Amino acid sequence: MSLILTTNFPDLKLFKRGKVRDIYDFGSELLIVATDRISAFDVVLQDGIPNKGIILTKLSCFWFNFTAEIVKNHLITSDVNLFPNETYKYRDILQGRTILVKKTQVIPIECVVRGYLTGSGWNEYLQTNTVSGIKLPSGLKQSEKLAEPIFTPTTKAKSGHDENISFKQMQDIIGDELSAKLKDISIKIYQKASSYAETKGIIIADTKMEFGLLNGDVILIDELLTPDSTRFWDASKYKVGISPPSFDKQYVRDYLANINWDKKPPAPKLPDEIILKTQEKYQRILEKFLI
Repeated sequence: MSLILTTNFPDLKLFKRGKVRDIYDFGSELLIVATDRISAFDVVLQDGIPNKGIILTKLSCFWFNFTAEIVKNHLITSDVNLFPNETYKYRDILQGRTILVKKTQVIPIECVVRGYLTGSGWNEYLQTNTVSGIKLPSGLKQSEKLAEPIFTPTTKAKSGHDENISFKQMQDIIGDELSAKLKDISIKIYQKASSYAETKGIIIADTKMEFGLLNGDVILIDELLTPDSTRFWDASKYKVGISPPSFDKQYVRDYLANINWDKKPPAPKLPDEIILKTQEKYQRILEKFLI
């Protein structure tokens, strides 16, 4: 069972290290390696989840292909045999957890679509009856399905926490036309993926996406509809008024919240049973969609 927390390839040019991904620069292309790191509350934990990077990569590739008729994406290939020659000596590490992609100009917004009232959206609603400035009906309950999906963007922080912003604030940052296009694409992706997920007994409660620009075109980038970026609920156990059982990293967040961690580094170690259960949840959602 593989566990890769970081990669070090001395003769490749490191572009950046994200919370989960190590990215290498090949000019107009990037090599994105999904490690087994896991973050919670914007802090990278000291423990990894075995095979997590492989699961994220398989799911993202599946969803990139599934949504390609809605928007172009940055994926070139996930086949190590088609990667640049310089990567050959690292193929055993790269296998299964790596994609070669087009380099784009990253749009500094995370595009979040919510179909259900949960997470930070639920917390905001309790205070103001709104989510990201969108007024919702009174009397909604936790995890209740919304009348229609809502688009709730956040800033894309280089460090620290992303912050929820209104659509108007998004327009101020990137302009009206691009904002409208990203909103439309994001909701279409959510709706198409949700309809498919329902046939597998899964509810997609919410998800976040990232986009870039390449030669004037909007391009879907990063990851897509993985347990790191999406809340997946078991439809058979869904109930309004509670936070339903999920197949994603909410399980880790809940554990850390229950031990009253202050959400500041260093993060506490995860018990073996939490690591194992998280791996099982990620594997289960992969099997639901791909197997």
